[in-house]
Amino acid sequence: MSDEHTRPALARRSFLARFGAGTAAFGAAFVAGAPKAEAQSQAPAASWQPVRHAEDDWFEQVPAKHRVFFDTTGAHGFGEAIFVANNTFTANRSGYGLADADVAVVICARHESTPFAYTDAMWAKYGAALSERAAAFTDPKTKQPPAINVFQAGGYTALLSNQGVLLDAVLKRGVRLAVCSLATRAAASLIARRAGAKADDVFKELTENLVPNARMVPAGIVAVNRAQERGYSFAYIA
Repeated sequence: MSDEHTRPALARRSFLARFGAGTAAFGAAFVAGAPKAEAQSQAPAASWQPVRHAEDDWFEQVPAKHRVFFDTTGAHGFGEAIFVANNTFTANRSGYGLADADVAVVICARHESTPFAYTDAMWAKYGAALSERAAAFTDPKTKQPPAINVFQAGGYTALLSNQGVLLDAVLKRGVRLAVCSLATRAAASLIARRAGAKADDVFKELTENLVPNARMVPAGIVAVNRAQERGYSFAYIA
């Protein structure tokens, strides 16, 4: 056979041999690299952790075994939270043998429930405006804007959602209140417009007349977030 015929055949065989070797090398490299790529894709991401702020350290002040946060935005929910908080202590005592100090309970007073974190003195002085801020809440006995914090008063029983369990009673058992600063600002502005006073002065007065175990927080909804980041179970009570 002539060289003209053999040369193309040899060239084709040489090309196919080189191609086959290159393909094998590529396949080997791909297979060798696969576990590494797979390992990289399955590597766990860094665990997210919330930033801690000194303003929220009060959540840690009760070294309890269990933590629960009741969020309220209206009068009915605030009363229900008082009732449920009392049940929380009672059930942990009867069912688990735990003392009240073993359970950290926080009730959040925000939006329309905020005024119920103020003392009787504030209701006596600003009852009409506070009633308006609480969605036109009226005293179920008088049908008028309250002149007292009704959740601190006896004699209402089934007329209110706390079913006769007084706010003072659960505060003495260890309940703490997180009181919305933004809602308090809004209440102060309303009172100031009606009384011709300065909103900052009224705000200061309200914050200095909170019920026992209550503290102002920047915003109730922020307290909802921070409590959960601090390990509190969350329950919204309407």
